[in-house]
This record gives sequence, structure tokens and C-alpha cells, in this order.
Amino acid sequence: MPIVDVNKVPKQDFPGGATYQTIVGDDQGTTPIRLGLQISQPGYSTGTHSHPYMEVVTVIEGTGEAWVEGQRGVTAIGPGVTMVLPAGVKHGFRVTGAGPLKTYGVHASPERLVDRYPEDET
Repeated sequence: MPIVDVNKVPKQDFPGGATYQTIVGDDQGTTPIRLGLQISQPGYSTGTHSHPYMEVVTVIEGTGEAWVEGQRGVTAIGPGVTMVLPAGVKHGFRVTGAGPLKTYGVHASPERLVDRYPEDET
């Protein structure tokens, strides 16, 4: 695997004020995982969603709150917090701080697949 400089990886705009950079993975699905850097602006929310595989998200910078199906309420998240999200479990996060929330997310899949649940917004 080559060495990847995130500063040279193109940014993909997400609706609502976030960008995503795919660091490991491609449109052909040639890697067994996908790793991405998401930078979410103040007020951004991922909305409630799930993936048909495990996802692991680590906060690098900023503050927010997360919710996970089966857990009561929301949990504050910040640098050093890692969310381990089993396949099919509904979850989401929103930015609560004045600055961006930066997260690394590992998808245990060659493709980034998302199921959305707008009726379950927290």
C-alpha cells in the first residue's frame, strides 16, 4: 500500500456542511476496508444512519455529541474518543463546538454503504 498524504486527497462535499476524504479505498472496491477523514462544520449532523458492516470512528479534533441505538441519550465526544459501531446499529453525531469536528472513520467494507433513518432523528 502506498503512503498517502491526506493534504493531496481530494475532498468530497457532504450535504449540510462537511467534507470527506477517502484515504484508503477506491470506487472499484479494491481494498477490504475504507478509511476516511471527515471534517464537519459547526451545527453539522450526520443524521441517524447505519452501515451493513462495522464502523470505527475516532475524534481527532473538536467537540460533538453522538447517539447509538440501544444506549440511552447522547454522549459527549471529543479528541481521543472512539465509537465502535456494530453492523446494522443506528447511530449519528452532531457538532456542538464553535469549530470543526474532525473524525477518522474506518468502514469494514470495500464500499461505503449508508442506510438513513430520518424518522429517528435525535
